[in-house]
Amino acid sequence: MRTYDTNGTHEKSSAPQLSDFSQANRYWWDIDADDYHTRHPEYLGNDSPHGEFYWCPEMLHEKDVRLLGTAEELANKKLLEIGCGSAPCARWLANEVPEAFVTAFDISAQMLSYAGQDHGAHLVQADAMSLPYADNSFDVVFSVFGAIPFVEDSGALMKEIARVLKPGGRLIFSITHPMRWIFLDDPGAAGLTVITNYFDQSGYVEEDEDTGTLSYAEQHRTMGARIKELIDASFRFDQLIEPEWPDELKDNWGQWSPLRGKLFPGTAIFVATLEG
Repeated sequence: MRTYDTNGTHEKSSAPQLSDFSQANRYWWDIDADDYHTRHPEYLGNDSPHGEFYWCPEMLHEKDVRLLGTAEELANKKLLEIGCGSAPCARWLANEVPEAFVTAFDISAQMLSYAGQDHGAHLVQADAMSLPYADNSFDVVFSVFGAIPFVEDSGALMKEIARVLKPGGRLIFSITHPMRWIFLDDPGAAGLTVITNYFDQSGYVEEDEDTGTLSYAEQHRTMGARIKELIDASFRFDQLIEPEWPDELKDNWGQWSPLRGKLFPGTAIFVATLEG
């Protein structure tokens, strides 16, 4: 584990061995970090020292929906972001609710390096499958397109999240909508044609041509499988949000686009509460 303090410095300590999936995605996000921030400056709050908190490419902002809770509700609470990237959401939250204790982690050191300094969030480099936190540590855990689709066993991850959540704690996370898996990753007309089986949960991997090792890995779960993973980890499934594409949003965002967004959802946001 490598920890980053609020001034962006870090120290090294021992870490568990990473799985092939974890190694692949650390590699991918380390090499893609620069391009990713160049492609999505508004979404990632590049021009704001405090970041931004958009739940999805449909530009649903936390200040407008308060899925985590109001500032009053979050005061003196402990919050954890899973797979934070450069932590635009955690940084925004730490500034918005200075009375809360906000911590966040990502597997990629290069992504974390974009977080900057003096943002008030405690940042950690860690693997989602082995969270470096004690049992019952957090009141709220959240994730914005982070880690959950990029681990080999997301059911085990749900149980690991449940371990660090306090009983009655809340989990909110956004991911690519499961039905998007069946379409080509294309924002245009080509992305309206079904190319694969929704029920095939074998996932998608890329391998390095020279070494044969994984260089990118992402898994697919059906909507029902995602909900079952929550229930199996002792969560109560509270709400599913499928943001609509806003009329004023004219630009493509990767595979997300006005064309596709008007026909089917690109994002699914899950809200759940840990029983107990």
